[in-house]
Amino acid sequence: IMGLMDKYTTFFDHVLSDSFYPGLQRAIGVGSAFEGWSPREQDVVYRVLIPMTPPRGHSFHLELDSAGQRPVRNFRVRVQLECTCSGEQHGENMLCFLHHPQQELSSQQEPSLLDTLCTDSYLDVHKTARWFCQLVRAIWPALPQSHRWHLTLLPSRRSCQFKVTNGTESFRIEMLFGVRREDSHIFVSSQTREAYTASTTWPETYAVAEAEFFKHIARQAPADSLHLKCLQFFARLQLGIGFSTYTTKTIAMHLLNVLPVSQWRRRDFLLRLLDVIESLRLCVQAKRLRHFIVGNRRLPGDI
Repeated sequence: IMGLMDKYTTFFDHVLSDSFYPGLQRAIGVGSAFEGWSPREQDVVYRVLIPMTPPRGHSFHLELDSAGQRPVRNFRVRVQLECTCSGEQHGENMLCFLHHPQQELSSQQEPSLLDTLCTDSYLDVHKTARWFCQLVRAIWPALPQSHRWHLTLLPSRRSCQFKVTNGTESFRIEMLFGVRREDSHIFVSSQTREAYTASTTWPETYAVAEAEFFKHIARQAPADSLHLKCLQFFARLQLGIGFSTYTTKTIAMHLLNVLPVSQWRRRDFLLRLLDVIESLRLCVQAKRLRHFIVGNRRLPGDI
């Protein structure tokens, strides 16, 4: 999957290098499939998040949407035009969107990002998803994988979902896109967590930071560590009851953060299962589950 994503990234760079569409960086694998504990191997969705950067002459500004009380913070991505007049003097082949006449811009230069993927100066998720899917479809025939695999785009309004098959194997992939918050592992992304999310709303996501945490644990864990099997066990168990898999994942991450990795070996499996159950009981009793990323002062320093 990541090999395919890397090929796409190479072509994204080539196709978009001189455009006024967002720049697309290397895909980051997120979620249970990449963290190693997917509860249902036969129905895995490989989710990747692709960071976007503003094109030449543009900048992104994240604005917190403070309307209402939501469990997830929502943002809007305001797109602002920047002066590039100094760049012209250095031979850059671009007219300044701010200081050149509109008629000259219309006749000699492609439209700005504000005129293609935005609604009221804000980056529009639905427009971006449609553009993204068209880009994925157009690039596919140029990829070496296209000679052996068949691409089928799947309906989605806030991401690019597709399936690749070769007759015997099939993989379902979801490409999400987002904007990084400063230099952190926190993004605002196209993924929705509510029944209805406005097209200019970008929820904050901690999926990349959580994936980095599992990589951090993997670098320390002994060869016979069963921390992923423990998480997978409860994720499967909870498919039929009221608790979400994210609840179990959060509890398991808290335990992994406070218990030495040497205590997650095969001989400790039953004890760790009991720890998860006891932690869940305490959370239900307190009607409270602490977020693993937000406000966690024990988070490893490299995340």
